Amino acid sequence: MDIIKIPRMEKQEYDKLIEKGYVCRIAFQGEKYPYIAPFLYVFDGSFMYFLSTKYGKKIEYFRKSPYVSVEIEKYTKDFSSYTFVTLQGYLEEVHDSIEKKIIRQRFVDLIVERNLSSNIMAALGHSPDDTPAAIAEEERSLVWRLVGVKDLIALKNL
Repeated sequence: MDIIKIPRMEKQEYDKLIEKGYVCRIAFQGEKYPYIAPFLYVFDGSFMYFLSTKYGKKIEYFRKSPYVSVEIEKYTKDFSSYTFVTLQGYLEEVHDSIEKKIIRQRFVDLIVERNLSSNIMAALGHSPDDTPAAIAEEERSLVWRLVGVKDLIALKNL
């Protein structure tokens, strides 16, 4: 019996998956085991950006090694359709104040346009009582960019 391999996605397909999505998982190099955490992201056509609270295991692991795997997926409830892409690269912190302001505003726009619950604010270092605009007005989180992507695996169902 032959093993059937899952087909690869074309660049336009995985770019579309990345562009339409906004939730991913990032795997950091942990102590003994990988440490995986969910993140909101925005994509500008070239780079994926993430907001990170300034506390927690992810900060410790990022400081030790910025090399990560980022996974984005989309699937139907019954798995009759699924796609996923995994990118391996490294995170760098964005320090330029203008760039950070632009990226933070993209997160505000994402939350508003997707009508996300105010509960997401806690994952970004804010109170759920804060308006999304607070993300752009205050720097309660770090801005990271995925760079140096060395490997990309993008698969889809038949």
